[in-house]
Amino acid sequence: MTEAIAALAEAIRAAAASGARLRVRGGGTKEFYGQALAGEILDARRCAGIVAYEPSELVVTVRGGTPIAELEATLAREGQMLAFEPPHFGAGATVGGVVAAGLSGPRRAAAGALRDFVLGVRMLDGRGDDLAFGGQVMKNVAGYDVSRLLAGSLGTLGVIVEASLKVLPVPVAETTLRLELPEDKAIETMNRWAGRPLPVSATAWRGGELSVRLSGAAAAVRAARGKIGGEALAPAAADAFWRGVREQTDPFFGAQAPLWRLSVPSVTPPLGLPGEQLIEWNGGLRWLAADADARALRERTAQAGGHATLFRGGDKSVGVFQPLAPAVAAIHRRLKAEFDPHGVLNRGRMYADW
Repeated sequence: MTEAIAALAEAIRAAAASGARLRVRGGGTKEFYGQALAGEILDARRCAGIVAYEPSELVVTVRGGTPIAELEATLAREGQMLAFEPPHFGAGATVGGVVAAGLSGPRRAAAGALRDFVLGVRMLDGRGDDLAFGGQVMKNVAGYDVSRLLAGSLGTLGVIVEASLKVLPVPVAETTLRLELPEDKAIETMNRWAGRPLPVSATAWRGGELSVRLSGAAAAVRAARGKIGGEALAPAAADAFWRGVREQTDPFFGAQAPLWRLSVPSVTPPLGLPGEQLIEWNGGLRWLAADADARALRERTAQAGGHATLFRGGDKSVGVFQPLAPAVAAIHRRLKAEFDPHGVLNRGRMYADW
């Protein structure tokens, strides 16, 4: 494996010396996400395999090119899981790509975001230097938490060759209930549940129906089911539904309109935007399928205290991500200059000018 890492490092150094650009790629399942792709492909899949896994410690260290499905299958055999439920968006998704994209699935509001589970990383920066940050325990960070900084950086700061991730046990019991509620009542209800000691692990509203997943001890799930009410879904139907939400194979995501990802405070009332919506995370994540004016949409979202990302489709010339405030943009530029001074890695993937 040292040879694989050395080969990746040499490719980065050669690109830096020649002024070339590299496009860091794992399984390529999230290439739709972000600005335009540019540069010669640097295939990170050559660096694959599970380095260390001790189920009793709830930590796994895995190489970046490892298929995420392979990792999840290994964890499942020990009754464990990646609690942030990362979306794959395809069979080839890799661990490095999942961390670089920084996306979390339906369980995020209950369990935490992907970055909360990243304990440490080993990476190659834009000079080809082999760097390590963090470790394999929760309290290991002094100074800047670079390992979590890489979560969601879309490969612009470095190539993730190893990651140490916290894992959790699979819940003993799980059930999904469905209730008929309008949007405003659904948002109010989800936030009320979040303020009570209920084992809610996921929520999703679309088309007048609110689905809620309960996970945990059998007695707790049974008691919560009695308090919430609604119709219980068959286990297979429930699994298919949440998989469809996570992997965006649910019919909602089949719309031809551009898909926007709106992040707002969970208690935000209905935004009154044109188009179709699917609401997750107790109201904090709102997917919007609409041919909307980007500036007006972002202004409305900002007024609510949130931001809007053009997740899939649409005109990327408006910018995929919410424009940064000058002070924040300056920090991002300095980070890019420190980790990738020659602009070799995924240049322009997050913001067109860096």
